Amino acid sequence: VQLQASGGGLVQAGGSLRLSCAASGRTFTSYAMGWFRQVPGKDREFVARISWGGGNAFYAESVKGRFTISRDNAKNTVYLQMNSLKPEDTAVYYCAADRDFNNLRYTSTYWGQGTQVTVSS
Repeated sequence: VQLQASGGGLVQAGGSLRLSCAASGRTFTSYAMGWFRQVPGKDREFVARISWGGGNAFYAESVKGRFTISRDNAKNTVYLQMNSLKPEDTAVYYCAADRDFNNLRYTSTYWGQGTQVTVSS
């Protein structure tokens, strides 16, 4: 599966952004989907994941209550709605796809190219 992320940008603290990730192929529902983020000099970290049908979603503690992951299987797209953004949310955000939902807690088999999110104070 190939992944194309979009929607990043510059936003002030307290603002919102919605990231999108479009997946190629006809087997989108075979993949659990997730979002990770990375800042220079640090490991890529888990942000959120959602199950194949969208019925289960989990979040990192740092974003819980502010971010919402969702998917539209008819459009082969996963979203990350980010509200109440903080400067510490600044990172490159990567969408991820894996047949193993639990694997997305730590890593992924497939990655998108990343989209920059910058939150100014």
